[in-house]
Amino acid sequence: MFFSPVPNKPVLSPCIGVCELNAAGYCVGCQRSGDEIARWLQLSDAQRLHLMNDVLPRRAGAGDEPA
Repeated sequence: MFFSPVPNKPVLSPCIGVCELNAAGYCVGCQRSGDEIARWLQLSDAQRLHLMNDVLPRRAGAGDEPA
């Protein structure tokens, strides 16, 4: 029997398929910066959850204001 040393886990993503950066440099669909999008797969679950639960909602509520 083969057991994987690292369990597979779903990668959380706020992407909704509307991929365009606004004037502030955030995606209009998910509110991530270009750097956050590029690093998404390297972020830990805790870092992704922090962005999804705390940072991205503030950006969405603030319009184009940086968070």
